[in-house]
Amino acid sequence: MDSLVRTAEPNGVVVSYRETAPTGRAHPVPVVLVHGLGGDGRTWARFSRILAKAGRRVVAVDLRGHGRSGRAQSYRFDDFAADVAGVCTHLGFDTIDLVGHSLGGHTGSLIAQRHPELIRRLVLEEAPLPSRAGDPVPQIPAGRPTPAELWHATSSMILNPRALFTFDRSMTETVVSQFHTPNPLWWEQLSHVRSSTLLLRGIRRGSMVDPTLLAAALSSLPDGTVQEIGCGHSIHRDRAGDFAAAVLPFLMD
Repeated sequence: MDSLVRTAEPNGVVVSYRETAPTGRAHPVPVVLVHGLGGDGRTWARFSRILAKAGRRVVAVDLRGHGRSGRAQSYRFDDFAADVAGVCTHLGFDTIDLVGHSLGGHTGSLIAQRHPELIRRLVLEEAPLPSRAGDPVPQIPAGRPTPAELWHATSSMILNPRALFTFDRSMTETVVSQFHTPNPLWWEQLSHVRSSTLLLRGIRRGSMVDPTLLAAALSSLPDGTVQEIGCGHSIHRDRAGDFAAAVLPFLMD
């Protein structure tokens, strides 16, 4: 099961993506995977293999300033969303399932709002939800990372050092400040989302999803469900089996 690295340049920035072909009978809808801040598409290597064995064509994108993709002058959320949507156009996709972790999840939510016809199934894994004017400080789950979670984080850096060294750290302040700035437009446009949406939240320390905001988002989504998993921010890495058990049936429905 080979993965091929290719590039596109949808908005003047080179965007790299890793494509994995399905094995056996192919499902008609491809799956686009989008990583979080500081990572790259290789974080999805295990899940890509699972999807391919289930007959899915998989495209794991490196966001601008990450992995093999080019650096850029702008790192606004709109830029990330336009890049991923542009890769889909480049590949000729008119319908996709999208799985996004953290920043990648927020990117996916913007695409679902602005191109509601494109996304059939949307998975938002630990995607931080923007605040609203007057919101209190987000609630942080109690508890400490488990030894297993610490081991997964360390081994991930050892196995994929490229993500660490190619990440354009100049974007960090810009990205974090956008998450901390109230975004009423994002909340207003949640009702535009047509896709079935699965929101995954970790319930241990390290989770970045405030439960109050999560409940508000769920009430605004036309077709949304929530599943909580006993880990921190990186569910697909630290609880790979639980992640696959939750996401694969949702995507294969």
